[in-house]
Amino acid sequence: MTQKQINDKIKEINNEDCIWIIYIGIIILSWYSNSLERNYFKYNDLKSKDKYRESLIIIFSILIVVYLYFLKNSIKSIKNLKPNDSVNKKNLTYLSFLGSLLIAISGFIFLYLAYKDKSIEIELAFN
Repeated sequence: MTQKQINDKIKEINNEDCIWIIYIGIIILSWYSNSLERNYFKYNDLKSKDKYRESLIIIFSILIVVYLYFLKNSIKSIKNLKPNDSVNKKNLTYLSFLGSLLIAISGFIFLYLAYKDKSIEIELAFN
């Protein structure tokens, strides 16, 4: 690896550290969201229902940003492939891109569901 490649890799790892902090925030927000959902079902509290929906929309909006970051990195990895890279590296890079693409698509689907499910008929959770 060249020094530039090493520096790029370290920068990417530092960005991933920030994403772990974002995930911790999402977990805390999801925990709060579950308490709102519980209040709605236990006490028929309509304010809790509205706050629950809003929190889900916030959660999935944040997740989409994270998922798009990883999709962008996957695209960058494909662009950085060289003709002399091993077949295994090429296959794994394309599979990584496919996984990132599918996760991003799922994020948009879950955001859509959170927005459209005004009566909380389905259970949504980020995985």
